[in-house]
Amino acid sequence: MSRGALSPAHLQQLREASGHAPGRARPIGGGDSFAAVLIELGPQTWFVKLGAPGDAATFEAEADGLRWLAEAGVIRVPQVHAVGREPAPLLALEAIAARPGDDDRSQAALGHALAQLHAAGAPGFGHRRDNVCGRVAQDNRTCDDWPTFFATRRLLPLLRRARDETGLAPPLVHAIESIAATAATRVGPPEPPSRLHGDLWRGNVLFDAHDRPVLIDPAVYGGHREVDLAMMRLFGGFAPACFAAYERAAPLAAGASQRVALYQLVPLLVHVIMFGGSWTAALRRAVAACG
Repeated sequence: MSRGALSPAHLQQLREASGHAPGRARPIGGGDSFAAVLIELGPQTWFVKLGAPGDAATFEAEADGLRWLAEAGVIRVPQVHAVGREPAPLLALEAIAARPGDDDRSQAALGHALAQLHAAGAPGFGHRRDNVCGRVAQDNRTCDDWPTFFATRRLLPLLRRARDETGLAPPLVHAIESIAATAATRVGPPEPPSRLHGDLWRGNVLFDAHDRPVLIDPAVYGGHREVDLAMMRLFGGFAPACFAAYERAAPLAAGASQRVALYQLVPLLVHVIMFGGSWTAALRRAVAACG
């Protein structure tokens, strides 16, 4: 069975979870990793990501991340309806009727809510289970301090995989290894762990019918709040009003603007792994900006 096929086993699981016979299904964009459908189930319509054998753990981790963000009670995430089992895994979520949310009022609401989410905190640097960013595994075993987590759970594992799978040039590898070795002097003043979304690009933020921000597709863990903000700046799509509202609610420590490139290394390495050498130039620029 190919990834993204709505199989009889998927349909049976949706029937069991909803108590209704599946009705009309309409394909919809599900991102870079999975196909998805909007499917009618009695009076409701669910958004369903479709997997192939082996994808159940990824969906379970995503459901865990959505619930963890929801526990903070400060920003909307889709309700998890069901997580399907092997060999036909799926993730069934509340369908959100989305609006653009590009106006300053909506963007400011996002910045304020994100500051609240970060302030909700986390038990430690890491998370209660591993998960993925895109389709790249994240090691979330906890560490006692942020520099150790950043270097040993993010930079170095991603660097090794990018080196082995895409043939990163040795000088670039050595430069990132040096950054990891000196993480303690680079990451900024100590802060308690924040509750991070972990994959916060514009495509993972919706705005509902009331213009409230909604977060989707998380790659959660407890970490430094500047990680989310750096990724938001990497790919664009967020207005100055968003960052200004965040800063009013939760001012950043001195030197935050100089740490943006440092924290962009993680998503850039993920993109090198997922999409290949076309992202190497951006990674090299970020390394150079780290000094």
